[in-house]
Amino acid sequence: MTASPRVHSPLQMLSITTLVQIAREGHTLHPLNADANPRLEASAAWVASTLEHMHDHPLAYYGINTGFGDNAGRAAFAQTEDAERLSRNLLISHAIGVGDPLPYEVIRAALAIRAISLAQGYSGVRREVINTLIEMLNRGVYPVVPRQGSLGASGDLAPLAHLALPLSAPLPGENLNHPGITGWCYLNGQVVTGAEAMAAVGIPQIRLSAKEGVALVNGTAISAAIGALALHDAQNALFASRLGLVMCAEAMRGYRDAFLPHANRLRSSYQRDQAALILSLLEGSSLIRGGLETDLDPADNPPQDPYCIRCTPAVFGAVTRALAHVEAVINDELGAVTDNPLIFVDTDPHSPDYLPRQAKMISGGNFHGEPLALALDYLAAAAAEIGSIAERRIFTLTDSRLNRGLPPFLIAEPADRAGINSGLMIAQYTAAALVSENKSLAHPASVDSIPSSANREDHVSMCTIAARKAAQIVSNVQNVVALELLCASQALSLRLEMQPESRAGRGAETVLQRIRGLSLAPGHPLTVIREDVPLAPYVQTMRDALWAGQFSG
Repeated sequence: MTASPRVHSPLQMLSITTLVQIAREGHTLHPLNADANPRLEASAAWVASTLEHMHDHPLAYYGINTGFGDNAGRAAFAQTEDAERLSRNLLISHAIGVGDPLPYEVIRAALAIRAISLAQGYSGVRREVINTLIEMLNRGVYPVVPRQGSLGASGDLAPLAHLALPLSAPLPGENLNHPGITGWCYLNGQVVTGAEAMAAVGIPQIRLSAKEGVALVNGTAISAAIGALALHDAQNALFASRLGLVMCAEAMRGYRDAFLPHANRLRSSYQRDQAALILSLLEGSSLIRGGLETDLDPADNPPQDPYCIRCTPAVFGAVTRALAHVEAVINDELGAVTDNPLIFVDTDPHSPDYLPRQAKMISGGNFHGEPLALALDYLAAAAAEIGSIAERRIFTLTDSRLNRGLPPFLIAEPADRAGINSGLMIAQYTAAALVSENKSLAHPASVDSIPSSANREDHVSMCTIAARKAAQIVSNVQNVVALELLCASQALSLRLEMQPESRAGRGAETVLQRIRGLSLAPGHPLTVIREDVPLAPYVQTMRDALWAGQFSG
């Protein structure tokens, strides 16, 4: 948590950076006041007026006086209490997710995304409903949301029903003793009923009106939340892996040529930029070698490093380009209105929101998660490549036939005790297992679709599956990069001991000092490994530092 979490306006565009601050650093949203957004009040008033005059104008308004999915084609009703029951029943019936609950940070992010989307005023939702979402976020009431069960169209129905159910007040006649009737929430680390959680922090449950149920569950907030956090973590992993690469190149006394601008400028700007970054991090190194002009010994190997070092400008450039695209898509989604139907009440004929008819409602497809699904599948593949090439560097560093004079498995020991210590041998095994797992997870979810709701909803995006798979891949990659940092820092430390007159470049020197400043536990600094010790704490310490962004500067 930051020392002084900020309060953000729900009427401002939400960025990934702000969302991460809300999800992980305790930042909050300011509740809406009465004059915050005239469109919000006007769209809610139009729904209320439509509901009031349903007897006079018995039209079928989807989400107000009709059922959902294939039930939309059944007869419309005209009773106000039926509209309330419709919203309430929608949450109750759709809260049917399964699997392990999503973590707090995803719930915080999803609450913020949903509140900000609804606050734009196209959903016909009362300000009180949005403020209830905001207060749940601000006061730490986190609904228990199972992670499986969404098709990504119509949005994240089941997860969002779990998210919204605790704020919904039961209607007369409901069996309040029925398990799950008000959902479940985390409160101070304990799972309690939604009603208990809301009462404990003084947030009144709200009796939902027409249209509000479907507005709460019809959207992509869960997928966007998972995806945004995964993207942020993937970017940090890439930054950290670049530092791992630099330490690896120096530990192996690699060659500078592959990072010079001459060849890299003949390809994409992303590759050019990555090469320039790597070259700047190597500045000041006496370990890195220059190339043909300084290495003319014909008995030596050609001045080429293995692909996992030499080709990183191309690989990191491609990954950076992919992450930039994903960032653009997610930023679009964070500023989008993704429920259905949407309401347009602007009376100015020159406004793009002007709808010249009595029925101010449009049924469209903004809930469809295809933009996110495709982007998050792209994120999954790009993140997997960060891990894939990092594992190859781990392998190279630990193999004495490849690491140019470093000890086997990066553990120095006298000849008469060779093999007593395994060193970092199994670091590569663990990395290989994670990379192999990512290969199966990287199969795209977006190419699949299963029709639902009696075939009315005949094409779905599977964006939530894409988001969850991408997040798991990124989590695996964080561990791979943590292993890379461990191996590369060990290798560079050993190389500097072998060549005490040498000096690492500015990037490697800085990150090596940062790593040596970490502690496994109080009184246990992360030092050079001299003998076999439990390595899991080293990896976890490195991963925690990576997650916190300590290697992204």
